[in-house]
Amino acid sequence: MLRRPQPTDSEADLLREQERFLNSGAQAAVSVIRRPDKRRPQGGGAEDQRDSGEGQQRDVVSIEDLPDEVPALTPAPPKKSRFKSSRVTFEHEDSEDCLDRHDTHISAVLSRIIEKDTSSVPVTLPEFTGMAFPKVLHRSHHENTMPAASGPGRKKSIFAQQITAQRLKEGKVPLNVSGLPSQAQTKKVSLMDCSADTGLLHKQLYLSSTSLPNSYCMNVFSAGSRLISGQGLGVIGGSQETMRIHRENQENLQAMSASEIMDEQKKLLSRLDPRLVEFVRSRKAQDIPSCASATHPSGGQQQQDIVTLPSSTHEDMEMVPEQGPVTEADLPVKPHKEWVNMDKLEPEKLEWMRDLPPPRKKGTNKAMQARFDFAGTLIPPTEDLPTHLGLHHHGEEPERAGYSLQELFLLSRSQVIQQRSLALGTLANVISKARCGEYSSALKGSVLSSLLDAGLLFLLRFALDDSVDGIVCAAVHALHALLVSANEEACLDNTFSWFCGMSSFPLLPTAEEEDDDEDEILKEAPEEKQQKSDYKVARQDVVKGLIKINLLPRLRYILEVMRPSPRAVHDIMEIIIRLARHSTASATQVLDCPRLIEMIVRDFLPTSWTAPPSDPPTSLYGVPQASALKLLRVVSTAGRNLCARILNSAGVKERLSCLLSAEPGDLLLGEAEALRICAEAYRLWAVAARYGQACDLYVDLYPALVKSLQSAGPLSPSEPLLQERLQRLLALVCLLTQITHTAGCHQELQSTMLSSGGEECLPPPPVCWKHVSGLQQTLVSHLKGFVKGLDSDAQREICLVLIPAYLVYLQAYYHQLSLQSSFSPVETLEELESLASELVTLLSHRVVQALIKNLKAVSVVCDTLPCRAETTGSLPGLVCPGWKDGPGLASSTSSFPLLTGLALVLDAVTTIHKGLTAKFTALFSEPVLEYLRCTARATPDLSLSRAWLLRHEHNLLYLLLRLAHRLIPVDPEVAKQAPLFHQVALVLLPWLFPGSEFLAHELISTIIFSKPFIPEGHSGGPEAVELGALRLQEEQAAGFNTSHQAVGSLLREACVQLPSIRACYLTQLAHLEPAVVVSQNSLLGRNPWISSQLLPELSGPILPSDWPYLPLLSLYGRGPVCDGLSLPELPLGALLVVTHCLQWILVLEVWREEALKVILPVAKLARMSCVFLCSSDLFLERPIQNLTWALFRLLSRPSRLDSLDLSLAPPGLASFQDLYSDLLAQYEAVSFGNPLFGCWMLLPLQRRYSVALKLAVFGEHVGMLRSLSVTTEQLSIPLERFTSPPEDCLALLRLYFRCLLTGALRQHWCPVLYVVALSHLNAFIFSQHAAAQEVEAARVSMLRKIFYLTDEVLKKHLLLFRLPQQPSQCGFDLYEQLPPIRARRLEQVLGSQHSCSDPGQQDENER
Repeated sequence: MLRRPQPTDSEADLLREQERFLNSGAQAAVSVIRRPDKRRPQGGGAEDQRDSGEGQQRDVVSIEDLPDEVPALTPAPPKKSRFKSSRVTFEHEDSEDCLDRHDTHISAVLSRIIEKDTSSVPVTLPEFTGMAFPKVLHRSHHENTMPAASGPGRKKSIFAQQITAQRLKEGKVPLNVSGLPSQAQTKKVSLMDCSADTGLLHKQLYLSSTSLPNSYCMNVFSAGSRLISGQGLGVIGGSQETMRIHRENQENLQAMSASEIMDEQKKLLSRLDPRLVEFVRSRKAQDIPSCASATHPSGGQQQQDIVTLPSSTHEDMEMVPEQGPVTEADLPVKPHKEWVNMDKLEPEKLEWMRDLPPPRKKGTNKAMQARFDFAGTLIPPTEDLPTHLGLHHHGEEPERAGYSLQELFLLSRSQVIQQRSLALGTLANVISKARCGEYSSALKGSVLSSLLDAGLLFLLRFALDDSVDGIVCAAVHALHALLVSANEEACLDNTFSWFCGMSSFPLLPTAEEEDDDEDEILKEAPEEKQQKSDYKVARQDVVKGLIKINLLPRLRYILEVMRPSPRAVHDIMEIIIRLARHSTASATQVLDCPRLIEMIVRDFLPTSWTAPPSDPPTSLYGVPQASALKLLRVVSTAGRNLCARILNSAGVKERLSCLLSAEPGDLLLGEAEALRICAEAYRLWAVAARYGQACDLYVDLYPALVKSLQSAGPLSPSEPLLQERLQRLLALVCLLTQITHTAGCHQELQSTMLSSGGEECLPPPPVCWKHVSGLQQTLVSHLKGFVKGLDSDAQREICLVLIPAYLVYLQAYYHQLSLQSSFSPVETLEELESLASELVTLLSHRVVQALIKNLKAVSVVCDTLPCRAETTGSLPGLVCPGWKDGPGLASSTSSFPLLTGLALVLDAVTTIHKGLTAKFTALFSEPVLEYLRCTARATPDLSLSRAWLLRHEHNLLYLLLRLAHRLIPVDPEVAKQAPLFHQVALVLLPWLFPGSEFLAHELISTIIFSKPFIPEGHSGGPEAVELGALRLQEEQAAGFNTSHQAVGSLLREACVQLPSIRACYLTQLAHLEPAVVVSQNSLLGRNPWISSQLLPELSGPILPSDWPYLPLLSLYGRGPVCDGLSLPELPLGALLVVTHCLQWILVLEVWREEALKVILPVAKLARMSCVFLCSSDLFLERPIQNLTWALFRLLSRPSRLDSLDLSLAPPGLASFQDLYSDLLAQYEAVSFGNPLFGCWMLLPLQRRYSVALKLAVFGEHVGMLRSLSVTTEQLSIPLERFTSPPEDCLALLRLYFRCLLTGALRQHWCPVLYVVALSHLNAFIFSQHAAAQEVEAARVSMLRKIFYLTDEVLKKHLLLFRLPQQPSQCGFDLYEQLPPIRARRLEQVLGSQHSCSDPGQQDENER
């Protein structure tokens, strides 16, 4: 066997293997053949023989089964010559002459050389001058004497222009200039062949005598050819030959008609090369200006204004004159000929120098691009602004003033520093106005969303990396406008001293799905989530995106190294504050950023400083700043550990002691700035005290605190309190409130530590109750002074701001006092009685009553107007534009902080001294009751933008309900409003946000299931319901099944079981217990147990709106249905749980229907269906049967049925049809003909609902018709809702007919659907309306089959059906005999032999 050659083989090895191969005689893989050389001639000869001999020595290698030529993959198109289209051929042209003309052989070319005749060319000798050298040509001296170029596309060198000027001076004709007349007034063009020898083409004109004078026509025809000059043919022969050709062309043209000329013109234009045609036309256009002016000096302009087309008449030629191109007269600066390269006018480059067109005079419905001025104001399209404002420097829409967002983006990347700064400043102004909602009514779409989608974040981030300080400051300002809202920050500071005002929601993006992005995120692996691009992160969350692109290190660098202006420093501080408000994770990243907090504390919170040399200061470094303290406060709010790190590691505790130990006037700062710093220091300390931290400073700074508190004694009428001083006092009272809460927990923590036995537990705080008990008298005396100050117009506003903070302190003091071991009931009761008189005086004051009357107007719950402020999902905000000026919950005229503080104190006082409860009945005056009625009917927006304000209103509503709970047993007038209070509690429960779990627990425990709040249960309510049911029965004339238990007795039993029902629901909500404990610690002031003052993420309310159905849903969710045959076993007590749930739903449906209006009717039906789906026999239990029957009768009332829309998808389901399919399978498996389950299945089969539900019954689950034995008397739904209007679905009608004929649907099996099928089929087959051919054929077919039925009963029912009659025994009425109109219809279908009107007689005739 021959081996294959190896790479290591030598030449000898290869030769040896070749020898072995030749000796073996094996067949070669390839064969060598000889191919003739196609380049050699096939004839013989010595040369050919020599070549042949040489060819035999060449080897040609060929492989078997391989074609010699490469096959074509596709049929190749025939090759065409690229020059063929440019050749002109004529009909009578000789082919031999054509070949001779195109013969390119060298002999043919040399035989046609004709020497040029130069005998007529003059010989010009140079002029003799007396100068040694020729005179230098200066352009400025000879420019005026040089002729202009002969055409717009013609350009001559300076030397050529000088020669032409010299020839004109000598009176000679310039070279290459023909004195041909103008051709500007042409109408029709014709191209003719001149001569076969020259091969040149003319472009002649056909002139109309109607538009041009005869003399001009003669001049044109006698002028000669424009393309052939005869030069080179001799002096005499050349001109004669040219004129002879020209005359022949004239004769040919005159002998032809206009149509023939146009035909020839089109034929030539289709054959000629377009470049050649353009060349001929350009030669003609070069001589138009001079010749036209020479021939027609007066009428040339008039002729140029008329545009003529070959196929147009004279009347059609005149068009509206448009604005022509730019001419020299339009230029504001006239060019001089001495200017280099300015001799040629370029109109397209000078369009920008033309005057702007006038702006739009009238409005339009067409969408236009928004344009803004430098202040961010939207400029209307019709506004005409002067150009000196600098608002017209853009290419698109030059007549409109202002810049679009795209142009501002482009300008922000300019190389000119001023342009970048101007663009960034304009963008900042636009963003600020957009956040305030100024564009909401004028622009379509969101400005912020458009900017963020366009990459605004990355644009600003790139600008922050600029090396120019001005650009960096402008970028910081724009980023500040995007992230920070001054109104939001001021509003949060204003509500800081309110009850629970320190707590706030994290500003995280909403959890709503964004198209398909959320699905992609869920499918991503953890590694892919970490590698997510910056753009995707920023698109979903702006703050996360900014942190991901290293914004914090860059801001630290700007502060530390670049040291920007004071405004930029404040903007950077507020930007970092906004980042810290985002979430606990963001606040942690702010604190963990290297050297950021250390640099801020070092440079902006120094321990020693000098007074600033100027006001305002030129630099903020080395001077305490209130914004730095606020930043530390916001970061501390995010968690206990963060606050401890700031106080201890960053050395902030020492700086607090330094700032608060001295009076504001001794801080070497301006008065306003010093007061702001003190206020922020108190707030930071209050946040720390809410965690039980930094309380040791209270002992050290106690003298300074008491001195500051005493300085805020009785207000002086002559000296109004500064706003900064007012905020400082509020912050001080808030600090004392938190220290009081912390001191109140000292005793509990002390006892816990002593009883722990060495186990780890929380240490007691360094302050105890005796440290804070002495402040109460001072604060009460201040409160009395502020109450008296309400009578003064100058002090009223200040007193209304201060009184709520003092009331919150008193609530904290008395709440903690009742928990102390040193509590003395006798002394405390005397204090409370004295305090109660002051509170009654405050409550009855005219100013307070005026605020109470305004309660509804400033409510957020009752406010139905949409907010104008603009936010985006990736950058949420607290929408509060204009909160200071307009009415609102947080405005200065709001009554909510005062009423909340008053309700807090009243709750604490009545808890200790219950005998004082009756004194505060005046709180529930008519304005308060009207506000509660409005609240019971309201459907507020529960979004994040309103949640932070709604939380304060929820606190007030809860406190009012607690006071009502105490007043109902002692005041009959308040007891009359118990249903209203119960209604408010029911609507408030599903409104509560995360962080208010304790309020929800208290509402369920004390109010919602409390018998005093449901007076109908013990004041004849059940009896009234029974009477109403009897009256409804009489009106409908349809008897209910007397075997069912009456609704009144069911309600009476439910009222007895209210404590058990409450326990059932509390058990269902046991998973919220940890959140309830956290919320309780926050609301009750258990400061050492508080871990964070950021509320949980707002993903929605705590409880869903359909919370009464939670026990049913929890049982249904325990396991899926297994083919309707086997279900998981129910837990013990499931029957009792479902019973209590149905009892509570029945109570709400009968007596609190308004509270359930927020739940869609289809959702109610879907939730109630869980009774049948969660078990195979639960619905068969007697209590469940009675309660479900009662609820079904309520659900099937006419008003309820009208509002039931099954086309809507129930919450949590894709569609109702999916749920109905499960119900059908469950009914077939476990119903055993139960009437309740059958009525439940019949309800969705009403005519107004989707036909797909009926098709599912008669198509897929036709077997259930055998057991659906609900009678028309048992069905509480009128039959007309099933039979009217007539069915128009042909597929369903055929199923009806098939089920009747096959016996699947019988009267004694399924009475209701039997009547429905009869009604629809009878209306269909005897319908008189015109229909499609398929429908008509179906009618005829059904009628024939009915007539030949052997089942006489069914035949009689189908033919003689009249109307559905629910009270009757069979459910419908029949005609005694076939009506005439039906008889005629039957006769048409069957023929004349079956025209008898009586069906019995028809049968006899048939036999």
